[in-house]
Amino acid sequence: MKGAVFYKKEELNIEELEKPEPGRDEVLIKVHACGICGTDMHIFDGDEGAAATPPGTVLGHEFAGEIVEVGENVQGFAAGDRVCVDPNKLCGKCDFCRGGVGHFCTGITGIGTTVNGGFAEYCAVPVSQVYKFPDNISYAEAAMTEPVACCLHGIDMCGIKCGDTVAVIGAGMIGLIMLQLAKLCGAKKLIVLEPIAEKREAAEKLGADITIDPVNEDAEAEIKKTGTDQIDVVIECVGKISTLETGVKIAGKKATLMMFGLTKPNDELKIKPFEIFKKELTLKSSYINPYTQKRALELIASGRIDVSSMIYKAISLDELPKVLADKTARAKGKYIADPSI
Repeated sequence: MKGAVFYKKEELNIEELEKPEPGRDEVLIKVHACGICGTDMHIFDGDEGAAATPPGTVLGHEFAGEIVEVGENVQGFAAGDRVCVDPNKLCGKCDFCRGGVGHFCTGITGIGTTVNGGFAEYCAVPVSQVYKFPDNISYAEAAMTEPVACCLHGIDMCGIKCGDTVAVIGAGMIGLIMLQLAKLCGAKKLIVLEPIAEKREAAEKLGADITIDPVNEDAEAEIKKTGTDQIDVVIECVGKISTLETGVKIAGKKATLMMFGLTKPNDELKIKPFEIFKKELTLKSSYINPYTQKRALELIASGRIDVSSMIYKAISLDELPKVLADKTARAKGKYIADPSI
């Protein structure tokens, strides 16, 4: 089979690999769609994502496909089932797992980050990690269950109340998901800061009440012009020091700043404690997707969350290295790798 193998910074090779055989407790999935995530770009750039990626790993952790074979111990799944994958396999035995915070599992396995994932024609996956999805969802939409699941964990931690004003910084796919989740949580006013006009338009279509270009406009001044004197929750979805600093500035009294965007590992944020003190700010961050995959899939299946409008283009595996190397690619929208192309 064909697969995309990561070796080191800026070296991802498309190779002929041996088709995997499912283990006793695994299913073999024919991959139909695998999303290109910001984490994949970080790994390609030589930075660590949620975990270190060993050289020789097939990347791809946002994927969906069709089961073509099941291991001898597998029950409840059969060839032909359409499934998406939760890529984070917990050990279930360490203190973190036993304490209900399994996303900090000391023996976690990351499908597509620490072991072979979905940027391939086939992938063998533990049956515990797969979820069936209905026919009204496409493979590409189902592949987006994992990013929605990550966003659900983050939005849960924001504590949004009905009537809150929420600002989202960045209107890439993650920002647009967060925007929709904040609306579902009951936010009365949704403000989006995004420099790219097309993304601001996408945010408006998905429910943003106010959109601001923070590069060519003074974000604080523009927010005040709208009559907004209090932002209760700020969700930063870019992962840059400058946008985190903006988040601190625009956050209101007793606000929560969710630092969701993934920065480079060695980035450092300079904070004035006095500014945090004056506002009684709460700073939070969100790590992967613990226990939220099923909820995410149900939101997509019900139509309550739109992920299809954010998908920019389906590409072949052969095109994948070029897209990852293109720093402007992420500005265009979500790319989906389809191994059948």
